[in-house]
Amino acid sequence: MKIGYARVSTKDQSLDLQEDALRKAGCKTIYGEYISGAKADRPKLNELMGQLRQGDVVMVWKLDRLGRSLRDLVSLMSTFQDMGVGFKSLQDNIDTTTPMGKLNFHLFAALAEFERDIISERTKAGLAAARARGRKGGRPKGLSQKAKDKARLAESLYKERERSIAEICDYLSISKPTLYRYLRNRGVAIGS
Repeated sequence: MKIGYARVSTKDQSLDLQEDALRKAGCKTIYGEYISGAKADRPKLNELMGQLRQGDVVMVWKLDRLGRSLRDLVSLMSTFQDMGVGFKSLQDNIDTTTPMGKLNFHLFAALAEFERDIISERTKAGLAAARARGRKGGRPKGLSQKAKDKARLAESLYKERERSIAEICDYLSISKPTLYRYLRNRGVAIGS
């Protein structure tokens, strides 16, 4: 069965173009979603994934409608392959139901992996060069001036014992772990 997936980023946009193309391509069922591609949790895509059976073909108007990144697409393609499900992108001429389509997608995946490796090598080389010049990477140790001020206030509120931990966190707009980190930084014995 051919199953379509259409997505736009906002409710102001229309799925009509994508849905029309998917219907014309033979999709009887189309899952339409109004959500940013940057969102990891996409309910309609999850619903589609739950309905897939071996032999089905997932179709999209364009690749960017399905995946947030090339890594995301490669992961989805692996899942489809494991399930025995094909994939077609109408605008990108990708069709994993054919040997040539599978080859094309594997080339994309290989290029994506190559790109990740190159970025990793450049990052490591840049960090090594910075260390050789005496620079250290990462977040500076200790607290910023603003955090030190909040830590002093947290200490005084904690020592007054007039507010609960939750109330102090709420008042300072910080989490419990941050409160405890501030207190440890100030040398306050916690729980005594």
